Parts: sequence; C-alpha cells; structure tokens
Amino acid sequence: MKKLNKKCCCLVIGAFLSLTLRVQAQDALAVQKQPETDSVVNVAFKSVARKDMLGGVSVVNVSELLKKNYGTNSLDNLQSFVGGYTGNGNVWGQAALILVDGVPRQAADVRLVEIESITVLKAASAIVLYGSNASKGVILITTKRGSIKPLSIDVRANTGVFVPKSYPKYLSAADYMTYYNEASRNDGVAERYTAAVIDSTRSHLNPYKYPDVDYFGGDYLRKAYNRSDITTEISGGNDLARYYTNLGLNTNNSIMNYGDQKNNRDFGFNVRGNVDMNVSKWLSASADVAINMNNNYTGRGDFWGTSTTLRPNLFSPLIPISSLDTANFPLNKAAVLSSGRIIDGKYLLGGISTNQTNAFADMLAAGYIKRKSRTFLYNVGATADLGSILQGLTFQAGYSMDYRSLYSEAYQVAYATYQPRWTNVNGRDVIDALTKYGTDGNTTNESIGQTTYSQTNSFRSQFNYIHTFANDHHITAALLGWWYMTQNSSDANNGTNGNSGGSDYHPVRNTNLGFQAGYNFRQKYYLDFSSALVHSAKLPTNNRNALSPTVTLGWRISDEGFFKHAISFVDNLRLTASYASIYQDLDITGTRPNSTTPTDYYLYAGTYGNDGNLGGYYQWRDGASGGFTTLSGRGSNPNLTFVQRKELRAGLAASLMKRLVTLDVNYFSQNTNGLLTRGVTLYPSYFTGSGDFTPYLNYNNDKRSGVDFAVNVNNQIGQLRYSVGVTGMFYSSKAVRRDEVYQNAYQNRAGKALDALFGYVSEGLFQSQDEISKHATQTFGGTVKPGDIKYKDMNNDGIIDNKDQVDLGHSGLAAPPFTYGVNLTLNWKKFTLFALANGQNGAIAFKNSAYFWARSDSKYSEVVLDRWTEATKSTATYPRLTTTAGNNNYQNSTFWMYKTNRFNLSRVQLTYDFDAKIFKNSFVHGLSVYALGDNLLVVSKERALLETNIGTAPQYRFYNLGVKAAF
Repeated sequence: MKKLNKKCCCLVIGAFLSLTLRVQAQDALAVQKQPETDSVVNVAFKSVARKDMLGGVSVVNVSELLKKNYGTNSLDNLQSFVGGYTGNGNVWGQAALILVDGVPRQAADVRLVEIESITVLKAASAIVLYGSNASKGVILITTKRGSIKPLSIDVRANTGVFVPKSYPKYLSAADYMTYYNEASRNDGVAERYTAAVIDSTRSHLNPYKYPDVDYFGGDYLRKAYNRSDITTEISGGNDLARYYTNLGLNTNNSIMNYGDQKNNRDFGFNVRGNVDMNVSKWLSASADVAINMNNNYTGRGDFWGTSTTLRPNLFSPLIPISSLDTANFPLNKAAVLSSGRIIDGKYLLGGISTNQTNAFADMLAAGYIKRKSRTFLYNVGATADLGSILQGLTFQAGYSMDYRSLYSEAYQVAYATYQPRWTNVNGRDVIDALTKYGTDGNTTNESIGQTTYSQTNSFRSQFNYIHTFANDHHITAALLGWWYMTQNSSDANNGTNGNSGGSDYHPVRNTNLGFQAGYNFRQKYYLDFSSALVHSAKLPTNNRNALSPTVTLGWRISDEGFFKHAISFVDNLRLTASYASIYQDLDITGTRPNSTTPTDYYLYAGTYGNDGNLGGYYQWRDGASGGFTTLSGRGSNPNLTFVQRKELRAGLAASLMKRLVTLDVNYFSQNTNGLLTRGVTLYPSYFTGSGDFTPYLNYNNDKRSGVDFAVNVNNQIGQLRYSVGVTGMFYSSKAVRRDEVYQNAYQNRAGKALDALFGYVSEGLFQSQDEISKHATQTFGGTVKPGDIKYKDMNNDGIIDNKDQVDLGHSGLAAPPFTYGVNLTLNWKKFTLFALANGQNGAIAFKNSAYFWARSDSKYSEVVLDRWTEATKSTATYPRLTTTAGNNNYQNSTFWMYKTNRFNLSRVQLTYDFDAKIFKNSFVHGLSVYALGDNLLVVSKERALLETNIGTAPQYRFYNLGVKAAF
C-alpha cells in the first residue's frame, strides 16, 4: 500500500507539472485583462453577480484577505466576517455541510492560502439544490484557479512560536496533605498524614522519599514551541489554458520536553494543481488534483489526562539508584542494574501497586506512535456551450474521487516499575527494599496499530439557461442531478488498538434532483423558484422521495423614482423574502434495540431477537436448563417519513453615502418538524416490559429564529484608509413539542430552549446543624453537614431531589444568544494594521470538572483555599472539604454556574509592503513582511477559567514572523 501510494502520488504530480509546463510555454501567446471577479459570488452549482444575490448568503474574498491576514486553517476566524456563523462551525445554530470546490470534504483538506473565496449559504432557499445532507446550511470553499496572465510565482514563509497562556493551579504536596487532613477531621476520621511527613515534604530535602510532583514546572514542559511553513504558488495562463499550483510544507514540535515526548513532531506536505482548458470554442474542461500528506510522531503517555488526577505526593516518578543501601540490606544491586530501564544511568522507574504503569514511565520507556495520514482529492469537469441549439443554454458535468487513509506504526514495550521502602541509616535516608511491578520487555518490532480508510465519489450534471430578452428581462434556469457517497472502513481489531471496529455497511449518501427558475426585471424586481427532489434509503419504500420547494422575492427599492429623490444618501437598497419547505433525513437517527449503539437505517422496521441482548432467558418447568425466548426490540412504523424544515426569511442589503457604509441583515424563523422519538407517552405502558413494541415516530418539533447582520464602514482621512466590519447574530431556539412526562410542568423541555441547562438553585452554604434540620431533606447521599451546599425546594415537597431541577440558562452549544465579530483594517502609506475579534453573550456553563469537584482523595486545586470552615464561614466560596464522594455538593447548580460572556482579540497583524520601484530592474515583483499575534487576549469576568484547559494541552498565544515575495 505504501509503495502504491508513493507511485500514484509521483505519477499525479508528474502529470500535472508536465501539463503546467506546457501551458506556461504558451503564456505569451495571448494575454489580456481578466474580468473583475470580486463582483461574482459562488453559490449552489453556479456563480451569480453580487448585485443579484437574494439574501441568506455571505461571501468572504479570501485571496484579497491574505494580503493582510495570514492564517492556516481554512475557516480561520470566519465569525469575524460572516454574521450567523459561529466559531464551532454552525450556521444559524446548526452544523453545516462543508463543500470544497463543490464536493463534500473536510475543512482541513484545504489550507487558507489555497482558497479564493468562502461562501456561507444560510437560507433554505440558498441550499435547497444540494438536497438533504445540506439542509442545515452549507459552507462552500472555492480554491484558487489560474487566469490569463504571464507566469507568476509567489513564495510565502512563516515561523512562529506557541506560548502557553496558563496552566491549572494545583496545591503542592505539603498543602494537599494539610487540607486532606482537614477533610478527614470534617468527616470525623483519623488524619492520614503526620506533621513530620508534611514538614519533610515541604522542605524538599529528599523529593524521592517525599515527592512533590509538579506537572507544569520546568521538568516536563518547554516554555514555548515552534511552527514553520513555506508555500509556493505558481499561476498563469492564456486563452487555451490557465493553471494554478500550490506547494506547501509545514512542521512543528510540541510543548512536551520529557522522555520520548520531547521528540513529538508534526510534518505536513501538500500539493494542489487546478487547470482550466478551452478544448474548443464550445467545450471547456477542468482538472484538479490535491494531495495532503501528514506525519505525526508522539511518545506514549497520557500526560495531560493524568495531570488532573495524580496527586503530587502519591509517588516519585524516579527512584535514585544511589540511594539503594546494598551494604546493609539484602538488595541485589546487580539485578537492579541489569534492568533495561535505567534512566540516565541513575534512576529506576517509580510506581505503586495502584499505578504500576504511569504517564511518566510511559514517556520514558513505553515507546511511541507514528501516525501517517494521506488524502488524495481529484476533480474533473466539463462545460459545453449549447448556444447553437438554444442561445444561453449550457451543459456541465463533473466527477470527483477522494481517498483518505490513516494508519499508525506503533512501538510499545513493557517495563517494570519499583516502589521503594525508605529507612534511615546513620542519619541518611536510604532504600532498604524494592517492590517490583511488571517486567521489562524487549522488542525491536513495530506494529500497525490503527488503520482507517474512506472513499468519497460524487457526480453532478446540469443544464443551465441564462438569457436576456429586450435588455430588461433576465431569465435563468437550471436542471441538475447530484449524487455523492462516502464509504468508511477501519481495522476490525477494535479492542486491542482502539479502532472503530470494521466497516460500516451503509455509506453516507446524498441523491437528489434540482430545479431552479429565476426572473428579474432590470435587476429591480426578482422572482426565484428553486426545488429539490430528495431521496432517502433510510425510510420505508413508499416514503423515500419528497419534493422540497422554495420561493424567493426581491425588490431593489432604491431604483424606484420615488425612493431616489426622497432618500438620496442611500446608494442601493434591496429587500428580499423567501419561504421554504425542505425535507431531510439527517435527523433520521436512533439506536439499536436494547443498546446505545447509533444507527440510521431501518428505524421504520420492527426488530426481534433471542441473542441474549434482546431475548429473555426462561427456565423450563421441569427444571431443565431452559433457553432464550424471542422478544420484540422495536415496533414497526411503515409511515416514518422525512424531517421537515419550514423557513421564513426576510432580509435587506444596502449601501449608504457612496458606499461609505454597507449593510446586510437577515431575519429567519425555522420550524423543524417530525423529529424522531420512541413514543414514551403516545403508547400504553404494556407496549414495554417483556419486550418493546414502541416504534420510532415523527413527533418532536423544534424552532429556531434570529437576526444576523454584517455592517462595514470604509473611509479615508488624508493618507489613512480604514475599514471596520461588525458582524453578529441574535439567536433563540425552542423545543416546541416533546414526547415527555414530568410530574412538574416547570421541568418540561417543551417550551424551553434547545440548549437549556437544568440544575438546582443554590441558597448558599449551610451554616449550622439547626439550619440543616429546618431545611428540606437533601437526598444525594452521605450526611449533610455545615459547609455543604443548600438547595431550594422548588416544588415545596420537603425533599430535594431531581424534581427540583429547573432551567438555569443557555449552554450556547449550538449558538449563544448573541455572537459577534469585528474586523479592522488601517492602511497608512505602505503599512497595514489588521485586527480580528469576536465574542459572545448570554450563555452559561458549570464549574463541574475534577479541578473544582474535589471528591474523595482526588487532587486539590487552588479553589479549595476558599473552602468553608468555622473560621471562614462568613467569607467562604467553596464547600467544606470531605474525604467522601461529596455527592451533595457536586451537583450542577447555580453554586457552580458561571457566565461564558467573553470578548476575544483573535489576531493583530502588521504588514509592510515594499515599494515596487525598489525591484523595478529585478526578477522580484513585490515583497511584504509581516508580524502577527494570535489568541492575544480574552476579556471576561471568568478570564482565568476560560483561558485554562483542564486535562488537555493548554491554550496558546501564537507569535509569527512572515515574508511574502512575488516573482
């Protein structure tokens, strides 16, 4: 497979470069000025003039943006340019389909420097032609292409450093033991640690006997790590053919600086080639190839995961051989020294019976994993001008074929760890005994640890008709078909290597026909009808097809005579409105009977089984062994059908005061009807019990509504040119109907936000036993004591239980109630200052990680410093410490709730463009240098929390220097 991949790669690159060189040789034949492209926007299966866009669509000119804004990720800071898009990839609160050059692909398949434009299709009327899988929005990424011009070469090089923002703050070993003793006293149990042990630990005189492990000190981590990349772009062309080539390399190490993880590294190589050819006067064709290769090396060991749980005093990761007292005690030093895991010639690996292997030893001795991913993307297309048959008629067809593979070469070796027994001999701490756990292995073999593979094929064909009658009547029409299929497979060895376990029988599919007809009169009055005939194999045979219609109206009111004379400062004002009723099967999803395994297919069919998971076991009456009986796992529903999205949208687009201000606003109201449920309340109770006869039904309904906007101001004061853009969205959602049963109406999910977070209302901390006695009984387990959290009895039944949970606010998971973005450009002479920012308001979250919830003997963070005691009861902000699970205190409630409101200064870049006159007589046509900072600042009441990752690698600020040269 590796040899085949290399051979295919070389053949593809060679063929493309050969074609490119032939085209370059003809550049001088016919070079002419290209038409302005910024006024043309890529939308579903076509391009339209920006002036004729009918709302619910936003576009970003990435190639222009790159002149002042360096980035690597394809959707880099998109929220700062597009209203209605949130940083988690959602459009109007739902996960959008990502298309690269019209093909379903991953955003990571293309880098920002390869992109010409990004179009975000938000409205149902804008995405309907793509069918069911695009029903929640589309992000259309269009890569760069060649143009009619001489050969040009652009080279961009960058290098920068990632600097951690912050690390979690945990107590030292001595402080941990001190506070754990306090927790023991609170629970009325004996203290675990003596004062002598605590003092010895605090002194750090013997950190091997009295360990104080600090994960985030200089022993294990670098202060920063590096990333560098270089990109070369080659483009040009003539009347016969145009070409664009992108070659890139990138590499980075990591923040880790211990064991084999100090060698962690990523390396990537990519090549893209896009060619457009005029085969004849009536036929043109295109061919695109992209290859991405990425290698990753990672030493073994879950450093970040264990950093949240491993107590600082638990054991020392290293045992000094110099402390072994072989003279006075029966220690076989020779046997110890024969271990294959002597670290730096001085240390054995430390461990204890409950941590016989650990992250530190893994990093030093367990081996590594080398992951290799390969992506091959191919597009071909052709366009035929059928004007000889009917003026304005064209035919287009395209085919794509993508391959992805990921496999890992793993090296893993067993190792032994040791637990020392310390004693004091003649005033010196020595080790008089060692307990060995495990054995040292020895292997030189690598193994294939993981293998996954996917293939995507797509095909489209369409007739387009564009014609203008009598100079005023503009007609457009399209009839198209689109199909794609993605098949995934993986190593079936699920248990050993953690793979996903074999291949999915059903691929991801989308099949639909599309039809569009549009009319506009003098670009003043617009009417558009678009529809799709969708098909789904997830549904019963009689319900597998549905028609999704949309209608859009537009009116450029600024062209009306009465408007021009009355409101002269308005250059352009277009009003649009659309209604859509589209059908989708994305939400036709459920679980297998008597299982949590997800499945999308055959949910309409009833199931039966007797395999032990479903069937019940019955003993024979005569006492014989018995057997399994066949039981129903799910009822059938032959009427199961598509989920429907009904949408009403109204919008306006305007420019004011000679384009000093431009504005785009959309109001949308979506109703998603027919979401699936198992019918808990819709069928009598005897449908469940011995078997389950409840079917999946189209019952639940959701609603989403909001307003998105984008405002831009462009002006010049003297030599200073400036541009300010502000985008945003006000968003709300509601569960309109739910299949649910709650004793109290305030717990119904119907009528609440889709992202509603439920929890308890805290009334502070209990201050006395008398207060506890007079309060409602709290039923979370354990004995409630002074210093524990007090909860409000919402239903006044004298008991605090799950019936007292209420809606506390929005999680903002899909989209917070308000999101916004800002982009700023200041240009003075040859200097350009560019800045990006974004933020959100109105959502909440809970401080419910192990960092805040100190259960049993878990690791303590600095938050426990403000714990409740008799002495601090009036100022305490944290419950009393306990050695138990603390279930009463560790419930999602307003006590742990915080607002996630934040403002992020995402990027600041300063660019200097050298005067072209400097290079007048050289082969260099232009030169720019720039410096930037990413993720620079968070402004929030909870800044420290929002900038700190728990259990994962930290957040980073990135500082970069770059240069771009044109030849």
